[in-house]
Amino acid sequence: MTDTSQARTDAASRATLGKAADENFPVAPFFLPRAWRDDLMAVYGFARLVDDIGDGDLAPGGADARHLGLGPEAARDRLAFLDAFETDLRRVFDGTPRHPLLRGLQPTVRRCGLTPEPFLGLIAANRQDQQVGRYETYDDLLAYCELSANPVGRLVLAITGTDTPERLRRSDEICTALQIVEHLQDVAEDLARDRIYLPAEDLKRFHVTESDLARPTAGASVRALIAFEAGRARDLLDAGAPLVGSVHGRLRLLLAGFTAGGLAALDAITDAGFDVLTGPPKATKPSLMRQAGAVLLRARREG
Repeated sequence: MTDTSQARTDAASRATLGKAADENFPVAPFFLPRAWRDDLMAVYGFARLVDDIGDGDLAPGGADARHLGLGPEAARDRLAFLDAFETDLRRVFDGTPRHPLLRGLQPTVRRCGLTPEPFLGLIAANRQDQQVGRYETYDDLLAYCELSANPVGRLVLAITGTDTPERLRRSDEICTALQIVEHLQDVAEDLARDRIYLPAEDLKRFHVTESDLARPTAGASVRALIAFEAGRARDLLDAGAPLVGSVHGRLRLLLAGFTAGGLAALDAITDAGFDVLTGPPKATKPSLMRQAGAVLLRARREG
């Protein structure tokens, strides 16, 4: 590889990791031990890149595709891109991966004894995004979140050595809630990709059509639907919140940040009058800090 192509590759990886600042929750905050921060960022880099592949946000002839051995034509096929990425992921466990973000993930996998399953789940979710654009029931959506969101929380607990069955269950509730919140924020963006993550049965219940979701602002029926789904997400966050009180020290702060990020995003959606069509409602720092304080207070009471 030439120095120029290496520089492009490094720039692409930095751009992927740089997206952590745009998430609803802190990915690897400064107060964590350096080893945890490095491991969490390695996992985030994987998760962000696989999402970018699934969303078609990477240049077909860019460094990411080249590292996976894909030419511009093949890279335009998102399923082929995901297949190549999965092949390289498997090299993390039994060889030497080609992509720099996966090479960076390998020390984390070995140090923490991580298994392929959570990573494969995230790839499967993005593969499903290429084939499924609508979800008939809430249970169908929860099954999707099992692939698209829950593996992330499971990886966090594995990295920190705190993955008991009860904590995994609580983590799944929080991660599913965070995924639903993100879907609510991104209704318009997802529709532009021909995806709707609002269950069809709920659209019917609230008399919402797909054309209603395509309008520049939300009418009363759409707002009622979003309020209903936001309530579900809030209930899931509430159910998962005991996870925070079950751990201690800096990990408690991290998990409180994840939970508070979801709650603050829900506050933003509420403050927008549940009109998510004008643009994604974003949590404010004061709201995030307020929610983090409330989550930590509950954790102290329950812990």
